[in-house]
Amino acid sequence: MADTFNYRIDHHGSLVRPPGLSTGDPESVTRAVTEGVAYQRRLRSTVVTDGDFPREDFRGAVLDAVSGFRRTDQVDSAGLARWVAESLPKADGPLLADWPARLADLTVIAPKASLPSPAYLAATTYQEGLGPASARELGEALAHVIRAGIELLVAQGVRLIQLNNPLLLAQLDTDPADQGALSFDDALAVDALAVRLDERPEGVRIGMAPGWTAPAAVDRARAGKLYDEIGADRWILPFHQGTPAELALVEALPEDRDFCLGVVDATTPELEDIDAVLTRVDAVSEVKDLEDGAVSPSRGFADVAARPLLSAEDQHRKLVLVETIARYCWGNEF
Repeated sequence: MADTFNYRIDHHGSLVRPPGLSTGDPESVTRAVTEGVAYQRRLRSTVVTDGDFPREDFRGAVLDAVSGFRRTDQVDSAGLARWVAESLPKADGPLLADWPARLADLTVIAPKASLPSPAYLAATTYQEGLGPASARELGEALAHVIRAGIELLVAQGVRLIQLNNPLLLAQLDTDPADQGALSFDDALAVDALAVRLDERPEGVRIGMAPGWTAPAAVDRARAGKLYDEIGADRWILPFHQGTPAELALVEALPEDRDFCLGVVDATTPELEDIDAVLTRVDAVSEVKDLEDGAVSPSRGFADVAARPLLSAEDQHRKLVLVETIARYCWGNEF
């Protein structure tokens, strides 16, 4: 799929919030996003996001814009505030509100939008006996809301939309009986609905981040089914541990898809050895055309506002390293 579109220096969307930022203070958020855009441009990033600064966590891109969900005082296994679905969702407004338009006014770079996938939201908010009849029904309703939101984002000039489903890669290596409320097959069907746009202008990419860490082993048939069922153009894959499973995930990707390699670990402050990273990328070049590739951190730096994974200084060093790796791989051709 080699073309001139690829955003080589990518990041997942969430960044460490500046000290004192309150999501309930519009002026504070606007100032933080404006400074965040300038920061990303100084880093030579080829994507620009709002850093998730306006939201409590990465799910807010959808949960803040739909009805039918209730925030509880519980915390889920991932440490996130537990939300439950009390009815099928209905959109109360555009996903991400007016932030894509604001970003477009701040930079010449087309903004990137990051959204939680419908399958992920359904799997983590469905509660048996409450509201929707099944997690699959909830997921399909969410998929229609998110697909309409994606269509609006594209109409607003967004050219890269990333769906995040941290559960999919784990399900590649999980017994079907242990896959929770939403099976692997149902999750694929639900997320496929969200990316199935009737019209897609030239240059638009819909990306899927199926998890932050590769499973211990990769079943090539199941990985192939993952890629075949979900028609995403761009796959954002973990590539920071140097395991055979990470390379296997890339190898299984169909030739007509872009890939973005998460080459630095967003959870540890220690910087990766650049020669080791480039050796891993060289292995990818033996099986894939690097013109279809990009690099990024392994995941978002602060998917939860109050729980950044690194300090702002450590995040900066990681992002600089991503840029350096990109320039080693592709020169200055961005």
